[in-house]
Amino acid sequence: MNLQAEQHESPLIEAIDYFRDKDGHITEQAPALFLDETERKALYREDGTFRVSLYKVFLFQHVAAAIKSGKLNLIHSYKYRPLNEYIISRQRWKKEKHRLLERAGLLNFLDSKTVLQQLDHALHEQYKATNTRARKNEYLSFKADGSFRIKTPPLDSRETDPLQAWFPKRHYIPLVEILETVHHHCDMLSAFEHWQQTHTSQTTSRPLLLAGIIGLGCGIGVRKMARISSHVSENELDHTVNWCFSLENIRESNDRVMMVMDKMQLPNIYRSRADKLHTASDGQKFEVRAESLLASRSFKYFGQGQGVSAYTFVDERHFLWHSTIISASDRESAYVIDGLMHNDVVKSDIHSTDTYGYSEAIFGITHMLGFSFAPRLKGLQNKQLYIFKYHSKQERKDWTIVPDHYVNEKLLHQNWDDFLRLVTTIKLKENSASDIFRRLNSYSKQHTLYQTIKAFGQIIKSLFILRYLDEMELRQAIEKQLNKVELSNRFTRAVAIGSPREFTQAEKEEQEVAEACNRLIRNCIICWNYLYLTHKLERMTGEEEKEQLLHIISSHSIMTWAHINMLGEYDFSEEKRKDSVGILSPKMAA
Repeated sequence: MNLQAEQHESPLIEAIDYFRDKDGHITEQAPALFLDETERKALYREDGTFRVSLYKVFLFQHVAAAIKSGKLNLIHSYKYRPLNEYIISRQRWKKEKHRLLERAGLLNFLDSKTVLQQLDHALHEQYKATNTRARKNEYLSFKADGSFRIKTPPLDSRETDPLQAWFPKRHYIPLVEILETVHHHCDMLSAFEHWQQTHTSQTTSRPLLLAGIIGLGCGIGVRKMARISSHVSENELDHTVNWCFSLENIRESNDRVMMVMDKMQLPNIYRSRADKLHTASDGQKFEVRAESLLASRSFKYFGQGQGVSAYTFVDERHFLWHSTIISASDRESAYVIDGLMHNDVVKSDIHSTDTYGYSEAIFGITHMLGFSFAPRLKGLQNKQLYIFKYHSKQERKDWTIVPDHYVNEKLLHQNWDDFLRLVTTIKLKENSASDIFRRLNSYSKQHTLYQTIKAFGQIIKSLFILRYLDEMELRQAIEKQLNKVELSNRFTRAVAIGSPREFTQAEKEEQEVAEACNRLIRNCIICWNYLYLTHKLERMTGEEEKEQLLHIISSHSIMTWAHINMLGEYDFSEEKRKDSVGILSPKMAA
């Protein structure tokens, strides 16, 4: 185990080296400068003998504490490497800073003083605007203790109603037909390339690819899918899934479906603004029956079992543009930025989550990356508001929404360069935000850089909360988008008919492959719905009839599946009704 320590931790390194050299055979000559005075006294019994076991306990405790605090790092480690190894190195930053910022589009954030002055002005003006309109805000009420409560009028209930009336009623569309039709429009199956392209010239048959997608995405399983299907052998299907179903291939296939939908005109009917795209994300818990390193226990969701969370992203046009599998115990907020930075087809402008996807640090990072973060916050009246110093306290006497704390400008100015270095790392995709936050959150005491990110996020959070209180349309847009994520979660379970609430796979990559296949099926159904309704509109001759259908589409969700046959087809032919396992009838048995 190779360790790297900060300079002032050299006494601890000396003790560790001594322990290694002696192979654990400790004597009273062992280095003890890393211990405090009380611990050093405790090492000796009343008769003066050295307590070897206690020394080892103290050593292991100090090593563990140093690793958690970041004073001691594991060079060859996934979780406990030095923080500077997760972001652009100081040496490279010093040499290429201006070029890196230019590539990342962050030159406007170079000077911390200018950035904070602009935010100071924007925040102060928002305080004044929100407080000016607060007394006239019919949805904002105040209690005697000064706390407030905000209400949001509900949207039309039709927002999440299925669009069943305009799809085939007496004819259920087979799922395989949906996938084949969408393939003809976007060539999505061509993304399933064989891992060893140089050693194989034979193209994989479409039936095998479709069977693999349905077997994994619907939770049926590959082997069971082969055994209950005709014209598909178990060996062929197993070989196809093993060699063609990589996570990269399935994500590429998903992107091809979304690129086709992105070129259509009909999906834009759901956009609130032509120049802005509102997206949202949420997690859904799934039990894992097999032993899995990723799964964690949660009595609330799994009882005595364990499970994971599928974290899914959707935009206001109902495109399911990214998903990932995380531990059920992980905070979802760390993965929000990963999703926003992942996809090149869908470019988010405003992103919403529920409270579990929120943190002050995410507010800070998303602002620097050019996204507006707009979560739905639980217990809003308890959230802390911030303001810059040097503003007159006199004007606040008339305010009903008042700040709780001052912005820590000193901390921001001192660590602004490191903050820029971290944001540039994420923007240039040299490391994922979740990996960086996982390391920052592993410290037993908050790292200075994490404190800096939070301090900046507190400014952006305060701006958002003031707007959230003031603008009913913003609150309704957030609710509307989060409703689409909830509908997407129900859609996931409707597609996964084989195991709607659990993963049968144990490994993270296998779980992500299965979830990506499920998302591919959902995207194909949404795409087919768009194609069907577009075809219907094109065949209409009357403008009034077209306007009527467009109005109905815009007030219902395209994410509907009642007209899809997810269950396959039953064969009641005489041959299928014959006894195939040798169970004798009562007369023959007699």
